[in-house]
Formats: sequence, C-alpha cells, structure tokens
Amino acid sequence: MLLSDQAGQAAAAKIPRPATLRESVIEAIQELIVSGQLKPGQHLVESELAEMLGVSRQPVREALQQLSGEGWVDLHPGQGAFVHVPTVEEADQLLAVRALLETESARLAAQHAGKDGVKRLRALCAQGIAAVRSDDVDTAVATNSALHALVTALSGNRVLAELASQVARRVRWYHTPVARQRGMASWDEHTALIDAIEAGDERRAAKIMREHTEHTRASYMEQRGKEPEEPAPKPVRRRRPRTAHTG
Repeated sequence: MLLSDQAGQAAAAKIPRPATLRESVIEAIQELIVSGQLKPGQHLVESELAEMLGVSRQPVREALQQLSGEGWVDLHPGQGAFVHVPTVEEADQLLAVRALLETESARLAAQHAGKDGVKRLRALCAQGIAAVRSDDVDTAVATNSALHALVTALSGNRVLAELASQVARRVRWYHTPVARQRGMASWDEHTALIDAIEAGDERRAAKIMREHTEHTRASYMEQRGKEPEEPAPKPVRRRRPRTAHTG
C-alpha cells in the first residue's frame, strides 16, 4: 500500500521541529511586550532589539513584520515600528471572548478534573498567593496564566483549549497592569473556583469563573478610563532635495 493511501486511514505522528530564529525572536519580543518591558506606543528600533536579543537585524525585521500582522506592533511609514496601543474597544472585546471560553472551561473542568487535577490547581494557587504576598507581580501574573491554562486543559475539550490558548498571551498582556490592583481578591476567587471544581459543581464553577473574568475585565477598563488615549505617531514628511537651476 502506498503512503498516500495510508494517509487517509491514520494520521501520522508529526515530527517536532526546532523553532526557527525568526520564531524565537517573535516569542522574545512578545514576551518583552507582555511583561511590560516594552511599553505600548514605544518605538522599536531594529538595531537596539537586535543587540538586546543577540541576533542580527534581519530576523528582527522579519519578526516585526509578522508581529504587525498579528496586532502586536504597528508599522508607520517614515517612522518605523511601535508597540501596539490596544484600543479600549479592542481590549473589551477580547476580554469578553475570554470570559465566554473560560466560563465553559470551568464548567467542564468540574466534570473531568479529578483528584490529581485539583491537586495541581491548588499548588498553582498557593504559588500565586505567595507571589501576591511578596509583591512579586511578574510571578503572580505568570502563575495566574498557568492556572487558567490548566483549568482549560482539565476541561477535556481540545478545541476549547486551542481557542483559549490563542488569546491567553494577549490576556496576560492586559492583566499585567491590573494584577497589583486585583491583588489577593483574584486569588480568593481562584480558591473558590477550585473548591467548586473539586466538588464537581458545574454551575457554581461556571458562575465563579464568569464573575472572576468580569472582575478582571472591569478593572482593566477602569484603569484604561483613567489614561489618555495614546495618539498614533504622525508620519514624517520627507522634503525633496532642491535641484540646482542653471541659467
């Protein structure tokens, strides 16, 4: 039997491939944006990024082009690349979608988590609480993201997990500025959520997650309401060189 005939009968296992240099640079720049080391509206200079990441300018240029297409970076002719400044509407819409996905994740996790899943959730929750108590915002945000990802994984729905993962990094970007403001309240909500999942109470788990994600959304929108909208950089007009007139 030919391989082409066999392909329709069973899916072949994919051979993992190492990340390309461009993919690694994309990941690194995204992480710098999410962590707040690169601020919304900040000018991204290729040579500076290349030096920071220890690569040449070419993969940085390629990465910025792709990140522009994905909404992380804005390219302005005549001025260069800038970290994207999310609009209030853009953030509100993404956080609303996140609430829908994670509410269903929590409901399904209450069905499928099991003792081991609950144990792993409680371990992450303990890490998050410790990070808040020590005012370690970066660890608190990363642990929050890991806990939400685990809830989605425990849902047992692969499609749901894939969709949630597509918005997770941007959600972490939006959550970072309000993590200190949410403080321990966020982790009290996580604790209640885990209790509901352990009890197998689907309705309560869904309700807690819906309210939890709405609290984060409201905190972000409140903070953005206090900040002036960042105007887009104005294109630089280049003057044409004057030509000498001969008499």
